[in-house]
Amino acid sequence: MNKTIQTVESAAAGSAFLIEDVYPLIDGGRFAVKRIAGDRVEVWADIYRDGDATISAALIWRGEQEREWRRESMIHHGDDRWSGAFVPTEPGPYVYAIEAWTDEFATWRHGVERKQLSGSDITLDAIEGAGLLTKAQGARQDAAAIILRQCEDYLGSGDVTPLLATELGEAMAESQARPDLTRSPSFPLVIERDRARFGAWYQMMPRSQSAVAGQHGTLRDCIARVPDIAAMGFDVLYFTPVHPIGKTRRKGRNNSPGASDGEPGSPYAIGAAEGGHDALHPELGTIEDFRALVATCLEYGLEIALDFAVQCSPDHPWLTQHPEWFKWRPDRSVRTADGPYSDIVIPDFASVDRVGLWNAFRDAMLFWIDHGVTIFAIDNHDTAPLPFWEWLIRDIRSRHPEVILFSKTFARPKLMRGLAKLGFAQSFSYFPWRTGKWELEQYLGELTRYPERDFVRPNLFVNTPDLLPYHLQSGEAWMFKSRFALAATLSGNCGLYSGFELLEHEAIPGHEEYQDSEKYQIRQRDWDRPGNIKAYITALNRIRHDNAALQQTTNLRFLGIEHGETIAFVKEATEPANIVVVAIALSRPVREVWLALGELTIDVGGERRRISALENLMTGEQSRIEWGGIRLRIDPDCDPALLFRCLA
Repeated sequence: MNKTIQTVESAAAGSAFLIEDVYPLIDGGRFAVKRIAGDRVEVWADIYRDGDATISAALIWRGEQEREWRRESMIHHGDDRWSGAFVPTEPGPYVYAIEAWTDEFATWRHGVERKQLSGSDITLDAIEGAGLLTKAQGARQDAAAIILRQCEDYLGSGDVTPLLATELGEAMAESQARPDLTRSPSFPLVIERDRARFGAWYQMMPRSQSAVAGQHGTLRDCIARVPDIAAMGFDVLYFTPVHPIGKTRRKGRNNSPGASDGEPGSPYAIGAAEGGHDALHPELGTIEDFRALVATCLEYGLEIALDFAVQCSPDHPWLTQHPEWFKWRPDRSVRTADGPYSDIVIPDFASVDRVGLWNAFRDAMLFWIDHGVTIFAIDNHDTAPLPFWEWLIRDIRSRHPEVILFSKTFARPKLMRGLAKLGFAQSFSYFPWRTGKWELEQYLGELTRYPERDFVRPNLFVNTPDLLPYHLQSGEAWMFKSRFALAATLSGNCGLYSGFELLEHEAIPGHEEYQDSEKYQIRQRDWDRPGNIKAYITALNRIRHDNAALQQTTNLRFLGIEHGETIAFVKEATEPANIVVVAIALSRPVREVWLALGELTIDVGGERRRISALENLMTGEQSRIEWGGIRLRIDPDCDPALLFRCLA
């Protein structure tokens, strides 16, 4: 039986400290924790060693490609629990670690002070303390001066008092040797810009933006719509794919297997003779038009997000240029996807030239970044392996840390969490299928608990081109308002697909899909037709922009309310101090409910004070808090949601 026997020498040379239970940490440091630039990154850990020596600890951090560490002192909170914090100001990958060491001089000082209290002789202790001063090294000029002065004062008087001075302890803390210094492993951290945490998305099909019936829309038509979209308070203009569309196996109206002449096909069947993932559909316009669109969006405070699907039509140029990137059947036909997706081809990410294929998709993304795209919504993750996504995210982030990648896929819960761990800044969610009070509370509880809150940022879409939830199919305005209010207040990120504001609700019977979906045809709309809820959406987006509490997801707490079809919660931001209380009706009947606020407090100049009043963020009306709560009347046909700012 083979055994490895550790020698005394190797054991004695081991780490003197144990650094455990580090927070934040994802899977032991396998994946990066996510934070926002300018936010305070707090780190906690258990740090201890044998005996009662005085311990010091530091939190060290740097950019992943930097050589020099930056240091912040850690604070001891008792029971060997320590914390520290730092503030990265620029997006990008970082690493952090924890260092611990014995503060020999502080240990000596603590021992002397105990002996003084007991009346013991400290003559020899004083000599030992002075000896420690002679070992100081690497001290700054001001610290060195303090050490020298206090040493001379002791030698001149023989009184130990100069050696116990606080300023000497501080000077020695940074100037003495640390022979037992122990450093934890380095842990990954990703810092992203604020748009990763907060934004309202408006998704649309560019080809349906023409004002002329039956005419293919252009990017110039999209430019004409930008002022209206910006006026509704949206932050991101999100396009379905803008590339040439294949003709082979092109889908017709309502995803019928054969397209008639003139039918445009699905924009997700990417690639034709005109080009592939780095080409623009010729009927949309030119790349100069695209640049003009980006410039107009920036003028109105919008960013462009682009669907990025790693799939091809059978006509994609890559099939002839790189046949080794695809799977071929015995009859030499390319293997297409099954069923409703038979107009697309899935590349072989394990092909003999996988390097070329992976780089080609990366280069296509870089092409659109160079033309002003700052956000990508990644569609159909299951068409590519997880290692591809991890590689792509790291590669893009290393070149463009400002770019945000949204994991648009709806999949199994663990796979969705796994994709978030790999580095996607935002994730699609189960929100469209969470309609009951207990479902919403349970699901948002899952997303905002630890450790999910450190790597998952949900983007709550109320509908998509592929999804018309059953609860919207009645076309009731109160329900559309309720669902958007839920998405806009529960999460920092929310979105809708165009037509939602017009209460579009015609579905294929028995399915959560739009009848006559514009995925397969061109549609025109009157964007101001009677009955729209644009004003309501505008008001909610304005409130989101005015209240920091609604610009994040993690600090969310549900409130008790004695009504099974009314949900209530509170969200709080600390910088600036802002607390918003929300109550939303989940059914149509008018109701009166008592909302208990308990011991809810707000920060006022560093002091926590109980809230005394609520300000209605829609009307501006203020109501006093009495008996620890407030009675609310909700008429969903007028407004299913009540939003209040808390006042001290």
